[in-house]
Order: sequence, then C-alpha cells, then structure tokens
Amino acid sequence: MGGPPIRAENPGMDLFQIVAVLITLTAGFSYVNARWLKLPASIGLMLMSLVLSVVLIALSLAGAPLGKYLPGLMEQIDFGVLVLRGMLGFLLFAGALHVKLDDLAENKWQIATFATVGLAISTFVVGTLTYLLLRAAGFDLAYIHCLLFGALISPTDPIAVLAIMRKVGAPRRLETEITGESLFNDGIGVVVFLTLLEVAGGSREFGAADMVHLFAQEAVGGIVLGLALGYAGYRLIKSLDNYRVEALITLALVTGGYALADVLGASGPLAMVVAGLLIGNPGRRLAMSARTREHLDIFWELVDEVLNALLFVLIGLEALVIQHLAGTNLLPWLGAGLAAIPIVLLARLASIGIPRWLLSFRMSFPRGTVRVLTWGGLRGGLCIAMALSLPRNTEAEQSVRNLILTMTYVVVAFSILVQGLTINRLVKKTLPAAGA
Repeated sequence: MGGPPIRAENPGMDLFQIVAVLITLTAGFSYVNARWLKLPASIGLMLMSLVLSVVLIALSLAGAPLGKYLPGLMEQIDFGVLVLRGMLGFLLFAGALHVKLDDLAENKWQIATFATVGLAISTFVVGTLTYLLLRAAGFDLAYIHCLLFGALISPTDPIAVLAIMRKVGAPRRLETEITGESLFNDGIGVVVFLTLLEVAGGSREFGAADMVHLFAQEAVGGIVLGLALGYAGYRLIKSLDNYRVEALITLALVTGGYALADVLGASGPLAMVVAGLLIGNPGRRLAMSARTREHLDIFWELVDEVLNALLFVLIGLEALVIQHLAGTNLLPWLGAGLAAIPIVLLARLASIGIPRWLLSFRMSFPRGTVRVLTWGGLRGGLCIAMALSLPRNTEAEQSVRNLILTMTYVVVAFSILVQGLTINRLVKKTLPAAGA
C-alpha cells in the first residue's frame, strides 16, 4: 500500500515525487514568465527559481518548517550526474540536429579554433589569474585546482543568447559560430576537465604521454563513436517510413549511445554532437520522408524545450545546496565568486581575440564580432555539473570542491541573468545592420 514513512525532520522523497515537484515548479514558472514577465525562457525560469531559493534560505534561517522542505529535496538530487549523464546528451543531440553542415563547413576554421585553442587559452588564463587572486586573498588553493576551475568554467552555453540573436536578426554567420563553438567546446571542455582531474587526483604517476592518451581516447573516440552511431541510425531510419519508430530510434541512439560511450571511455558529448549532425543533415535529406522530418523536429524541439526549462529551474534552485555546503564560509566564497567574474570575462576576451587575430591573416570578420562573442559566451548547467563532480572523499577535497562550486555558481548566475539580459542591446548597438 504506500511507500515507507516520511521522516518529518529530513523529508525523504521517492523519484516520482521529486520529478513531480520539479515539473510542477517548471510549468508554473513557465506560465508566469510567458504570461507576465515575458523574459527569454531560460533567464525568466532561473530568475524565479533563484528568487524562490533566496526566500527559502531566509525562511530556513528564521526556523520556518517550510524553509526546510525544498532544500531537503534538492540535496537528494545529484545535479552533476543528472546533467553530465542525463540531460547533456539529449540537449547536445537536439542542438546538433538543427545545425546545417554547410554552415559549419563554411565557418569550420573559426569554430574549430574557438573550440580548441580558445578553450585552452581560457582555461589557462582563468586558472592562472584565479590562483593569483585567491593567493592574494588568503585562500590556499593549489594551481591544478585553479586550472580545474578554468576548465569547467570555460565551455559556453548559448541556449539563451541564440534565441535573442534570432529575434534581433543577428548575422547568420555569427549565429553559426556561437552554435558550433558551443556544441564542440562543451564536449572538448569535458575532456579537458577530466584530463586535469586525473592529474589533480595524484593517485598514480600521470605524465604528458598519459594526458595525450586520455585526451585522444576521449575526444577521438567520441568522434568515431558518433560517426558509427550516426551512420547506424541513418541506415535504420532509411530502411522504413514510420515516424513513430524513427523517433524511437533516435531516442535509443542518444540513450544507448551515451551509455556505450561511458563504457568505452569515449566522450559522450562529442559522440552526441557528431551523431546529431549526421542524422540532422544527410539523414534528414536522404533517409526521411517529409512527414517524418516534421514529427521528428517537433519531438526533439519539445524534448529540448522541456529539458532546458527543467535545467534552468534546477540551476536557480541549486543556490539552496550552495548555501548549505558553504555554511559560515558563504560570504568570503561569494566574494571570491564575484572577483572571478571579471577574470572569466577577460579570459573569454582573450580566447576569442587571440584566435580571431590569428585567423584574420586569411579571413575577415564583421566589425564588433569579438565584443558580441565575448559577452554572448554564456555559462550554464554544464559548468555547475562539472564542479559538483569534483571529489569530496576527504575534508580538504570537500573544502576545495565547495569553494570552486560557489565561485562557479556566482559566475553562471551573473552570466545568465546579466549577460543574457543585455546581449540583445549589445547586438543591436554593435551590429546595427543585423537583420537588414
């Protein structure tokens, strides 16, 4: 008859109850935003959930029982696992599904350079400047941990800014560069983070050859696996004309393919990007009927919208976990997070400006590209998920993880709420011919 009794002092919830609460909150916030706030969906949802988190924190500090309910729920959710091994594959596949290979090919050098050289520059600049800043402020954080922070905060998440750019009519080339960069630097960023995490672990000798091997296994393995998955999906879809089964095949491709990548030690995010590009381009043209294309687009757009909405609500509510973990260290750690914001922006400027200067010898860029790409490089749930995946086996590891997590959260919140709300004005001002 019913589940186990719920303890009043630490309310436990089963999976169904947790999902029910999150979907109800997401639906309610989405309605309020669409009906009254009319902000870009990701920004509106995060803003409302962040406000709710602040209210609940205040109630909890005041001793109100209501203030302890949602924080207890959030502590039961492993946000890192949920994003890295749950949502990320679906979101990357859905994003890649609607990117045109012709556009990527036309901008391949910019995208490849920004997603590799740019990511490396950003990781190094953030890591080095953060190390110097924290040392000056009295924090004892090793350089390798600062590099880990640089690696996890460098991948961009353009979910919110892309919708704004389409609305203001940003040049298609700029839109393609941001989309392509984010699709690939999400996957490459995870690989760099995992490589540095191995170095930071220090449980065994880990030299340059090991780093190259691990990077190649993750990155090259992910790309090869993505090609194999995409081709297999293409052949299966081409062999029949039943949109229900074809939608199920793509769903299995993402879930089964991501799990297989995990088993093989390959990069699941890169595999999903490559598979999505294959299904969305040659698969769309050569293997699908018009009816299948329509239904598949609707299906994956709905998956994308629902997961993104849930993700940004979870990001806002994650403030409850941050406050609980930080405890009495919250104010100095928040200060470190605020100080990290200009560092991350400076690193983003360097990661765009230096590659653009190198590429300018063989191609031209629209005026104002660096400014828009710098301010439009939003950070999102992937950054927080990687921060939450840091080890916490010892008291020292727990302290490092919580400091990096707090800094990450502050940067992500600023990125989404401030940069996301102002990028439209920057695009209009910097690119006055947009949409003309």
